[in-house]
Amino acid sequence: MMTSGRTSATGTTVDPVAAWAHALRFDDIPGDVIARVQDLLLDTLGVAAGAGLTTAGRRAYDLAASQFASGDDGRVRLPFDGRPVSAAGAAYALATRIDNLDAHDGYQPAKGHAGVALVAALLAFGQENAVPPGGRASLAALVAGYEIAARAGATLHASTPAYHSSGAWNALGVAVLGARLRGMADARGFGQALGIAEYHAPRAPMMREIDAPSMLHDSSGWGALAGTTAVWLAESGFTGSPAELTATGHEWSDLGSRWLVNEQYVKPHPVCFWAQPAVRAALALRERHGLAPERIRRIRITTFHEATRLAAGVPATTEAAQYALAFPVASALVHGRLGPGEIAGAGLEHPLARDLVERISLAESDDFNARFPAERLASVLVELDDGTVYESPPTQPRGVPADPMDRAAIVAKFRAYAAPVLTESQAATLEEQVLRLDRADATLASVVDATLPRAEG
Repeated sequence: MMTSGRTSATGTTVDPVAAWAHALRFDDIPGDVIARVQDLLLDTLGVAAGAGLTTAGRRAYDLAASQFASGDDGRVRLPFDGRPVSAAGAAYALATRIDNLDAHDGYQPAKGHAGVALVAALLAFGQENAVPPGGRASLAALVAGYEIAARAGATLHASTPAYHSSGAWNALGVAVLGARLRGMADARGFGQALGIAEYHAPRAPMMREIDAPSMLHDSSGWGALAGTTAVWLAESGFTGSPAELTATGHEWSDLGSRWLVNEQYVKPHPVCFWAQPAVRAALALRERHGLAPERIRRIRITTFHEATRLAAGVPATTEAAQYALAFPVASALVHGRLGPGEIAGAGLEHPLARDLVERISLAESDDFNARFPAERLASVLVELDDGTVYESPPTQPRGVPADPMDRAAIVAKFRAYAAPVLTESQAATLEEQVLRLDRADATLASVVDATLPRAEG
């Protein structure tokens, strides 16, 4: 598609991207794309449930309850919690909560994450509407959000050497999703919402967070907030400058024919995707050679430059562990797995994992650097106490389009992440409702209800 037309605050030309987002229908979307967006929704909801154990998630929820108050009807409630808030507050809080368990999907050319904000906004708008949207309409809105957000992110990163957080561009996907679920009547309104969302979105300096990990993570909570509020502002007649990210770049030329939903990666481990190739390589060496972690003398990780910027020492918090490289590799070698329990709580205090961190050195590869961000590669060398050396080949993370996690793997991950927070019955109901959203009789309300606490009595 071409993007020659633009919308000014008072003009009449319609942005072709906004027009596409307004016109897309469920029947326009291939069946494999619908199935994959259901997988992504289920995966993200599993992370959302598990993230309830994080301190950052609890603090974001408390802020929403105290500062983003609900309307008179109290219709919108915090998922996995139940307290009444505004829809914007719910989107902010849930996106921030998901952001702080770094196991949610992403798009490699955008160097970040769309689903974290989109799923949070989906549940918020799904409650805010007096008549909950149908399942198919909800899935179509989610697809539109992914397609717009991923292209906006890739466009942003192609336009500047600065590395901006995901909130800088996933806000545009949220605006499209919300405009669809709110039933915005014309494409010009979509264009206004896109412009407002882009202008208000947080273009946070991501490498600052990489160098000093905190609860800020990818600023996706504020991306969700910017995107949701942009919809209501546009509805009210509030005007915005045209969105620049939808105006330029080859990323928009195949909108509607190439489906980026199918190019999102799914993470097998709850750490930065930059660390995952090294984790995978280390786990493969452990399994292939039966490595006893107490016999490891030294470890060398060779990877791309950005990954070497991840924290190298022993992390004091789970936030630091999720944006680390050495500790996740050490913990994986010790436990033979890497899940939430290995990067939080007692997992952070494991003496052998902490000891192995001090035996890790990092190196850059010019080849791996040249192949980033389209690919993320690492190799791991392990030397044992008797001088035996094992080295992995160049390894990419599992979950990328070339080596995807299928539905069975995603369902298994969902169940594992939900188990500490939801009962088996609650998790099973949520899983069932997500995977039947493509049916003609399904509604988003069934998914939302499955995330809310049951009334007592």
